[in-house]
Amino acid sequence: MIRILLAEDQNMVLGAMAALLRLEPDFEVVGAATNGKEALALCEERAPDIVLTDIEMPLMTGLELAARLKERRLPAKVIVVTTFGRSGYLRRALEAGVRGYLLKDAPVDSLAAAIRAVHGGGRAIAPELAMESWSGGGDPLTERERQVLRLAGEGRSSADIARQVHLSEGTVRNYLSEAISKLNAANRVEAYRMARDAGWL
Repeated sequence: MIRILLAEDQNMVLGAMAALLRLEPDFEVVGAATNGKEALALCEERAPDIVLTDIEMPLMTGLELAARLKERRLPAKVIVVTTFGRSGYLRRALEAGVRGYLLKDAPVDSLAAAIRAVHGGGRAIAPELAMESWSGGGDPLTERERQVLRLAGEGRSSADIARQVHLSEGTVRNYLSEAISKLNAANRVEAYRMARDAGWL
């Protein structure tokens, strides 16, 4: 049996996915979480083979969940199932150790096939995304630029950001200025929106 844990913050989607997967004779759904932190705790407790996760979730995103599982050397293999069909997200997912990346509008049989492929040691990437990932431009931002841009996008001032990330206000302004310049944006708000829409944040 392939032991599967689900992480999805929309209860209707979570319930539907669990019901569909239980119809497969070789699948066992061992847990369901509505946020990333709960999913991480369940992974440590129930040791699933596969974690199916959305990207945007409260408390911890699906990509952060994948990175934590990798850091803690937990054996669960992660498959992202999301509406975010952007190559930036796919690249970040692969960097976090994700083994599969599917879109929510994919047919159910392709999800089942992906689970079996990943469980067997392979990868499963939505073909349209794989092509876009190879042809699209890369993420120009550094990790620090992403961090300050994310906080700026929440409406925080340079002083607030500086306190939170333990840098000087001048250094924060430099990172923001660099990000704005790289994205050819008019200001920090536009830079945040562009980076978010590209899947880089």
